[in-house]
Amino acid sequence: MTYPITVKGQLSSVEEFRNITIKSQVSAARVTLADVARVESGLQSYAFGIRENGVPATAAAIQLSPGANAISTASGIRARLTELSGVLPEGMTFTVPFDTAPFVKLSILKVVETFVEAMVLVFFVMLLFLHKIRCTLIPAIVAPVALLGTFTVMLLSGYSINILTMFGMILAIGIIVDDAIVVVENVERLMEDKKMSPQDATREAMREITPAIIGITLVLTAVFIPMAFASGSVGIIYRQFSISMAISILLSAFLALTLTPALCATLLKPHGIHQGKSSVFSAWFNAHFHRLTSFYATGLGFVLKRTGRMMMIYAALCLALFAGLSTLPSSFLPDEDQGYFMSSIQLPSDATMQRTLKVVDTFEEEIAHRQAVESNIMILGFGFSGSGQNSAMAFTTLKDWRQRKGTTAQEEADHIRSQMANVPDAVTMSLLPPAISDMGTSSGFTYYLQDRGGKGYQALKKAADELIVQANHNPHLADVYIDGLGEGTSLSLHVDREKAEAMGVSFDEINQTISVAAGSNYVNDYTNNGRVQQVIVQADAPYRMQPEQLLALSVKNRLGQMLPLSTFVTLSWNVAPQQLIRYQGYPAIRITGSAAQGKSSGTAMAAMDNLAKHLPPGFAGEWAGSSLQEKESASQLPGLIVLSVLVVFMVLAALYESWSVPFAVMLVVPLGLLGAVLAVSVTNMTNDVFFKVGLITLIGLSAKNAILIIEFARQLMKEGKSLIDATLTAAKLRLRPILMTSLAFTLGVVPLMLASGASDSTQHAIGTGVFGGMISGTLLAIFLFRYFS
Repeated sequence: MTYPITVKGQLSSVEEFRNITIKSQVSAARVTLADVARVESGLQSYAFGIRENGVPATAAAIQLSPGANAISTASGIRARLTELSGVLPEGMTFTVPFDTAPFVKLSILKVVETFVEAMVLVFFVMLLFLHKIRCTLIPAIVAPVALLGTFTVMLLSGYSINILTMFGMILAIGIIVDDAIVVVENVERLMEDKKMSPQDATREAMREITPAIIGITLVLTAVFIPMAFASGSVGIIYRQFSISMAISILLSAFLALTLTPALCATLLKPHGIHQGKSSVFSAWFNAHFHRLTSFYATGLGFVLKRTGRMMMIYAALCLALFAGLSTLPSSFLPDEDQGYFMSSIQLPSDATMQRTLKVVDTFEEEIAHRQAVESNIMILGFGFSGSGQNSAMAFTTLKDWRQRKGTTAQEEADHIRSQMANVPDAVTMSLLPPAISDMGTSSGFTYYLQDRGGKGYQALKKAADELIVQANHNPHLADVYIDGLGEGTSLSLHVDREKAEAMGVSFDEINQTISVAAGSNYVNDYTNNGRVQQVIVQADAPYRMQPEQLLALSVKNRLGQMLPLSTFVTLSWNVAPQQLIRYQGYPAIRITGSAAQGKSSGTAMAAMDNLAKHLPPGFAGEWAGSSLQEKESASQLPGLIVLSVLVVFMVLAALYESWSVPFAVMLVVPLGLLGAVLAVSVTNMTNDVFFKVGLITLIGLSAKNAILIIEFARQLMKEGKSLIDATLTAAKLRLRPILMTSLAFTLGVVPLMLASGASDSTQHAIGTGVFGGMISGTLLAIFLFRYFS
């Protein structure tokens, strides 16, 4: 028979460690580890800690994997925690005090609400102009089909439904129904004017309108092509938006040429069949609209007689556009209320954990009195600038937006920062998270002051201090400070190596002895209740409180003799930087700050650049994070606009086999851009990435109305009419669909302008510019287009 023999060699309990024999004698007396040391099962480090709402806790940070779904991942984690809650010891519970998924979910829900509101407004406009349920029903059928097809293509292309793509869908609603409106309106006009049947009117309408639909589709699609080639993080934003828009536009055109005509021929009824209230309203609306058309024709005739003045006005409008764009405050992305803010607490470098805890207690007491705060998790030992016993940082989660109406995350952060400013020996910064999580630790700007001349740390620190003082006195800047660990007092040990070697003591033995005493030393691992844990040796606290205690330590030489460290080690105090940073190869100091109240980030960055011009020779600054992306996005905008205009111009030239037609169409574009600049200026908004998206969108939308008129004018000229007669007739015939489609699109973005709650800043940034641009692009273009044709 065979039996396994098991020898237990690895220690597995605290008691076994206590019984380790250090020295034994013939008399059977022995010295154990418990006789000279305190052996316990404890934390790996006591320099860090977690508190939730003032209560000690342990925490686990979970980061989303690239490409994963934030909402489903968060739901899965919560479900798993619920399953594990049954195995927790009594008195312990799981909580999720900090979660970014609710903001993502609420943002998408708010965008969906905005989406529904936009569709309702668009269909209301169609009912107002077409005043027939059947006419309104056709775009109402086509729009969902186009949107469903867009989502399907995006899914097959590997794109997800997120805030950016949903914003694209909101803007696409107006464009999607535009094509259907143009077809339905033209069929209705032919049925009314020429008394044609729905089938014959549909055939004739498609013959007239197909070239215009194709032209508009190509232009609107082409205008988004350059956006897909933008570089950097802004290119990611542009690509998702442009692809969602381009797909929806192409599907809309396809349906306008296939499904919409079929629905017109099937659902519409010949004129004269409808009776009752709808006919009364139709007669009333048509009468008033005919008066409007007559007024428009009169006004158009008035301006045609003043060609010189009108061209001067157009030139003045173009100059106003360029002046407005150049003076518009710039920024990268709007600061969103994401439902939480972050705080960093920094004490002097020699502060102990006990001093830091006193400041943390004050912070938590202040947070506890805030009605808008849901929870607060405090991390001791970590900060924005680094780690250490003098640092702490907090993640403060606020209540749902609906429960704290009138109170924003920025206001809460400002209040905490102002209250903590009175705490001595502590610097507390409360900031919003960055708009994009991978671009820095907080909102505001990140600036690196570089020592390019090899001047040394002290000169670099002096230059940074002077720059900080000047920046905090600048009216465009606020809360500018050095983001990093500053200088601190340190204890230097000087080893007389020659003397140590002569006495038989190696430098490694000295180093290990000091490391174990002052810090700690990892020995090995052991298994404790099925878990592998580390064995760490360290001098007990009472024996490492004073520098002299280090010199009293003994080290063994090669002969086995114990010699005190004071024999060949001396001590000295000195001040030295605790953190050395290099940026782009140069020694640097990181500076963080934000724009003053009412100022844009672009204005703040320009102020910092101006201050940096007065730095001593050998020093220079560089931007990083979102600030660098803002610089790059600003430099890309002119090229993107020029490239979009050029692509649209070439598409029109190829489509119409003419150079004059695309030139006439593109001259309308500045009229739409001017309205966007005015709208953003009046509402004190900035030239950010989403405003730039709106500008590029307006290039195609402004050209759309001109194409509708010019295409009809070309057909009338082929029938023998003169240029002026054809233009005036086309303008009168296309006034109704132009106003209807423009009003539908304009009202479709109104919910974006009036949005509140999660992601409202981004919605305002997109909606405001497009709203103003559509109004000016429509009202000005219908009078000035004649001079371009």
